Amino acid sequence: MSTLVAMAKQARHKKSGEDAEASGWDVAPGEALRVGTGFDVHDVDRGATPGWSRGRKDAERLLAAHADELSDLQERLFAEGRSGGSRSVLLVLQGMDTAGKGGIVRHVVGLVDPQGVQHRSFGVPTAEERAQHYLWRIRKALPDPGHIGVFDRSHYEDVLVVRVNELVPPEEWEPRYDEINAFEQEITDAGTTVVKVALLVSHDEQKARLTKRLERPDKFWKYKPADVDERAKWPAYQEAYQAMLDRTSTSTAPWHAIPADNKWFARLAVSELLLDVLRGLDLGWPEADFDVEAEKRRLAES
Repeated sequence: MSTLVAMAKQARHKKSGEDAEASGWDVAPGEALRVGTGFDVHDVDRGATPGWSRGRKDAERLLAAHADELSDLQERLFAEGRSGGSRSVLLVLQGMDTAGKGGIVRHVVGLVDPQGVQHRSFGVPTAEERAQHYLWRIRKALPDPGHIGVFDRSHYEDVLVVRVNELVPPEEWEPRYDEINAFEQEITDAGTTVVKVALLVSHDEQKARLTKRLERPDKFWKYKPADVDERAKWPAYQEAYQAMLDRTSTSTAPWHAIPADNKWFARLAVSELLLDVLRGLDLGWPEADFDVEAEKRRLAES
């Protein structure tokens, strides 16, 4: 590495640290939460707030303070897509039941114009979907240019639920890690920036959240008796998540592991990751494809 390149990298790192501190982060969220070599899902304190030490009220203030910028950048992305651009963003939310995926959609993605968002929740495959390759339904749901796509669960169900519940033999799900990496490289090359978030809720917190659903009639609809059956497979799911994070956190599409016992932290963290990606796209406004002054005259005379 040349001296100039090294100096540039040091300057960017220093600026990133300064920006993080100014915003309330001790360590930039992209750095604090990124899954790297040696990451162990069993060591994660699910109630921790990595990179953030200021508490809930400051987190909520920062989330609100960044709402306008997030909305503005999303509108720029949408405008670019409407003007022939090819770029988009895909937010992948993966987590156990009650991990807070729906709350992220409401409280973070809900800050931007819904016309620029394409949301898809992947449940049990339909008969038509089962007759196709497992990525078939994923490809159909990819965001159009100019949009932020949100996957509430995703193609990773095919190395999590499928693996834990032995829906297909190991020789069928084992190659999927490499297939998924190749798929994400393909869509990245085509203009989609992938933001992958693993929301890690604790066993005890999940139980508390499920209990609340049974205590509130307005939450009965969210409760499924099968949730208790899946809790019995907790160790197998942790093993499956570890394999997923180990084998599919790439330089192209890295995973970010977010402790999810504190909903306010998870929401702040995802908003910051999304904002960082949108800032990095260096989005401007499309140039007019008409004579602006001539149109002003025509309008004045109409």
